[in-house]
Amino acid sequence: MRIISGKFKGKKLIEPKDKETRPLKDLTKESIFNIINHSNKFSIDIKKAQVLDLFSGIGSFGIECLSQGASYVTFIEKYEAVLPILRKNLNNLKSEINYEIIELDILNRLAFKSLKLTYDIIFLDPPYKEKAIENILDKIIENRILNNNGIIIIHRHKKEKDTFPKNFNLVDEKKYGISRIIFGSCP
Repeated sequence: MRIISGKFKGKKLIEPKDKETRPLKDLTKESIFNIINHSNKFSIDIKKAQVLDLFSGIGSFGIECLSQGASYVTFIEKYEAVLPILRKNLNNLKSEINYEIIELDILNRLAFKSLKLTYDIIFLDPPYKEKAIENILDKIIENRILNNNGIIIIHRHKKEKDTFPKNFNLVDEKKYGISRIIFGSCP
């Protein structure tokens, strides 16, 4: 797994050895960034974006954002087996510290209250078996952490049937292999 573009292009990311973590595949990641950078459905400048990477895992998405010039990335991860790998991947960048790692269970109802920023891009990559997507989106909306014109990107298994809050606007949906990528926004 590598960083696909930007100032860290080609840098290899450390991957976990366990089966619990499912890193975002390079092809899927590249497709997501092509859509962010070139679609007329969004008006996000990745170079100025503040990004929230939920269920960060090894940090593949957030690190790609940093590589492409994002101004700040907040990584939220609770899985203790992957946190050291996330830290190593970030330390290996030898970059300015324009990120933070929050070790929290995002399903905890107080987790969103600890966030001090609002975000242009919120990326959710929960375990495929996670069923609380609607609940997480409700908390994002309730805590007003998505900026106006911001986007929410959700990575799911293509067969997973999720329900979304009424005020979640589905903007686009793409399938890549077994992955389904959902792009949305909130009022």
